[in-house]
Amino acid sequence: MINRIHWQYRLDRYRRDLAALLQDISGWLNFSVSYATQKLELFAQRFESSKGVLVSFLLHKRGRYSRSFLNVSVFVIVGAGFIVAPIIKESHPIVGGTGFDDYESPSAVLSSLSYDQISTSTQISEKPRDRVIDYEVRQGDTVSSVAEQFGVSEDTIKWANNLTAKNPVLKIGNILKVPPVTGVVHSVKKGETVYSIAKKYQAEAQNIVNFPFNEYTDLETFALDTGQTLIVPDGVIEGAKPVIRQVPAQPEIIARGDGQFLWPTTGRITQSYVWYHKALDIANKSAPGVAAADSGTVTYAGCLKWGYGCHVIVDHGNGFQTLYAHLSSYYVDVGEGVGRGEAIGQMGSTGRSTGTHLHFEIRRSGALLNPLSFLQ
Repeated sequence: MINRIHWQYRLDRYRRDLAALLQDISGWLNFSVSYATQKLELFAQRFESSKGVLVSFLLHKRGRYSRSFLNVSVFVIVGAGFIVAPIIKESHPIVGGTGFDDYESPSAVLSSLSYDQISTSTQISEKPRDRVIDYEVRQGDTVSSVAEQFGVSEDTIKWANNLTAKNPVLKIGNILKVPPVTGVVHSVKKGETVYSIAKKYQAEAQNIVNFPFNEYTDLETFALDTGQTLIVPDGVIEGAKPVIRQVPAQPEIIARGDGQFLWPTTGRITQSYVWYHKALDIANKSAPGVAAADSGTVTYAGCLKWGYGCHVIVDHGNGFQTLYAHLSSYYVDVGEGVGRGEAIGQMGSTGRSTGTHLHFEIRRSGALLNPLSFLQ
């Protein structure tokens, strides 16, 4: 009887110890989850507070490190491929065989084709060009065909190669200099500035700054190095007249359907939508007010030292967003609803800007669209 009581006592004691142990483990797990959650929340808060600085830095350095970034990205992708490919091969062998070694290449099908069935053509790369390239003239090439092939104007080819004749004849084997965009390629001389060069070629200083591959010794003043090559988009020489488009004096409802967009301000269009500047620049020295192009909710209203400067983003609730940048001031707050045509700020020259103008973007599902497709 005594032994039975003794064993019952020990069993109860083990149960109490086990219950205490499980309680301790449960408490430790709860504490660990709570601790990890707090740390993640703290990290998220710090990231959000510093994100603006990171974005500002990237906008500040845009173009300067793009080639290095692309090169590093390619090496990372290739390296990942070498590491992952053997793993995929081992875990996912080809059905009906022991691996890739038993797989018959589809290229074997080509053995049954004749050369008459195969057509070849040269595909011109569509990736953005960051510098002047050399092009060897081929049979049948003309200034017009070369310009069309590379997406620049005929005058751009003539100016870059000092071709003065009205219809110059190209010789096979000659090398043509082809600028990356329509405009002028300029070698900077001592004392020249972005503003003086823009004036010389009847261009806008902001357009020079917008080209992401132009570099500067001082990104605040856009100072230049003597002898450096500068791309002047839409610049003209030899007395040619630049194309200037005016924004309608009175905004009108011009697009209907997914959104009804007003002209956000008045002035003249100094730069349209291009691959490196997917927006519309509207300049006006009188710094008029800026209105919401459509009704919606303000999702951003703030200022950056670089890039967009002081800017406002409006979400229109139908997949569309509009952005208004380089403002001298803004009158709305995040979360505030605005009506179509309601004043949201004043045109200015904050951020990466060389003069008073509005940088206007239309976005749909994150993609930048050509505003002129909706405003005319």
